[in-house]
Amino acid sequence: HKLQDYGPYGFAEEGPIYDSRIMDVCSEARFGELFDFDEKLCEKAAECGHRSFVIMAGALDGKAVEARQYSHEDVTGVGYGICSFLPKGDDESRHFLAMRLKHAKEDIERKKQVSDAYARLARASAEFFVRNGHVMPLPDWVPNELLNARAGAFVSIHKFGELRGCIGTISPVCENIALEIIRNAVSAVSEDPRFEPVKEDELSYLDISVDVLGEAERIGSEAELDARKYGVIVQSGSKRGLLLPDLDGVDTVRQQIEIAKRKGGISAGDEVDLFRFEAVRHY
Repeated sequence: HKLQDYGPYGFAEEGPIYDSRIMDVCSEARFGELFDFDEKLCEKAAECGHRSFVIMAGALDGKAVEARQYSHEDVTGVGYGICSFLPKGDDESRHFLAMRLKHAKEDIERKKQVSDAYARLARASAEFFVRNGHVMPLPDWVPNELLNARAGAFVSIHKFGELRGCIGTISPVCENIALEIIRNAVSAVSEDPRFEPVKEDELSYLDISVDVLGEAERIGSEAELDARKYGVIVQSGSKRGLLLPDLDGVDTVRQQIEIAKRKGGISAGDEVDLFRFEAVRHY
């Protein structure tokens, strides 16, 4: 939508990038590449049809397709492209969903092979709870560094690059970091109010990370924040919202604070206190 300054939605540099790429993909029916568009690119380009294109491609999955581009224009500031897709029989090389799932599962397996003890413990806890319905006992392989220290911790779960659950503690509530991770991993797969509980058939596609939080310190203004280095806690009375540092798509301190306010149910005009903290992210 954001292709021209004079258009109804204005201009963003991502607009022409998305527009050119979607026409290139569709003109040759390379439907598998529809999965590869970055969510942030799509959002900043203000596209409104990508998911519909994916659904259309799904209707043609496993089929040979003759594609033809008829026209494309952007004179109104919004991209309009016309292509046709004519099925030409079965084609076993074009089962794009199956290929996507296979590659995603292989990618998670590769990550699991190099995960550190923090992420490995979070995954073990999440998988055990989803499969068995109760919290797992503390494994005997957990290293001493997780047993001999206390800290708040967040467990973040992503599926196909999108958030699937994230629950944590600002300060420790358990005897040690290991138990903190086990507890919060269970909560992330079962109690995040934004999502349905994780099901067993999703486990092979989950990317899991752990943020161990340092002690929060009060700051005088947002000038003391850095969205890449520091997480932020915004507090107004009994309301409190937290956002972790170095998150994709959160590029400015202002974005960071606004998101934390929304998470804490804090209104725009409310007086707030700001706190910052550092976090160590484990994969």
